[in-house]
Amino acid sequence: MALGVAAYEDSVPFRAGAEGYASFRIPAVVRAADGALLAFCEGRVGSEEDFGDIDIVLKRSTDGGRTWGQLQIAAENGDDTAGNPAPVVLDTGRVVLVHVRNAAYATEQEIRLGRVPAADGRRVWLQHSDDHGRTWSTAREITESVKHPDWRWYATTPGHAIQLRHGPHAGRIVVPANHSAPPSGDDTGAEGKYDGGHSLLSDDGGETWRIGYTDSRSNGYINANETTAAELPDGRVYFNCRNDSPAPGTRADAHSGDGGETLERPFRPQAGLTGPVVEGSVLPLGDPDVLVFSGPADPGFRALMTVRASRDHGVTWQPVHTVGGLPAAYSDLVRIDDGTVGLLYETGDFSAYTTITFRRIPVEELS
Repeated sequence: MALGVAAYEDSVPFRAGAEGYASFRIPAVVRAADGALLAFCEGRVGSEEDFGDIDIVLKRSTDGGRTWGQLQIAAENGDDTAGNPAPVVLDTGRVVLVHVRNAAYATEQEIRLGRVPAADGRRVWLQHSDDHGRTWSTAREITESVKHPDWRWYATTPGHAIQLRHGPHAGRIVVPANHSAPPSGDDTGAEGKYDGGHSLLSDDGGETWRIGYTDSRSNGYINANETTAAELPDGRVYFNCRNDSPAPGTRADAHSGDGGETLERPFRPQAGLTGPVVEGSVLPLGDPDVLVFSGPADPGFRALMTVRASRDHGVTWQPVHTVGGLPAAYSDLVRIDDGTVGLLYETGDFSAYTTITFRRIPVEELS
């Protein structure tokens, strides 16, 4: 099918400089059990920077993403950082929000260098909503269950997490995540080769958690970073990650046959997804058996947001929808209804971080 050129329905739930925040980054979107769309992101109070006073903010849409309600704070950490929202809607209707917290002063570089005390570094927290995102529970920390003591940097997803629907592990929550390991020799720990991927797993609706697979190889070739996941029709879990090391391309992928406990093979290059070093999102369309991926397609810059499709469970990919040639960065995908997919993504005329925009895309164009 030719690339889309029709007049698509776009809306802008978040715009930099509005509603008390200098910048909005790191989008994630899910469809609640009542049909409302929940668009999450980081509301950065003082600047675009990844550290400082950051809240996880949320807007709800009851008309499929055409309009959005008032901004609300889903998770906050005082004047410190709460970020990397990883929401998932369970079969019970509960919305679970896994995220990370750290002290405002703790930059990624300082954490990777081992200069930040554990209490101020990246820690993992959990909240839930039983009214489709209108109100949220008190936050609960789960760091000890899901982070090895020697890991330094740590991030959940970004984007939505998943609950498995089929097979022996149906009901399991899978949250893709990444971490950095301490260095060896004369290295500092800031090098990309110490990046690794892992999963957070819960088999009881988010009450208890553990670490699933871990892929940590300081080889400077494939080093999993920001990771997204999708359940395939055959019951396997497909993981796709950003790769900062000099393998072919800038992405890597892997499959799990046991619900995210282990990987069938370690992450390997996925050079079929041309793009810059950046986060991406994957979403299964179901019937037909199509997996879609969103991310910038310019090989050297964060620009040219594009949706690509795979009909062989992530082995090969083809472009099916180009949003436009503007700057664009992080994104997340959601199934709105039988005929529509939603794309929540960072974009702007002169910077990828001016707005977080939402686009409705017909499923028939993607499949």
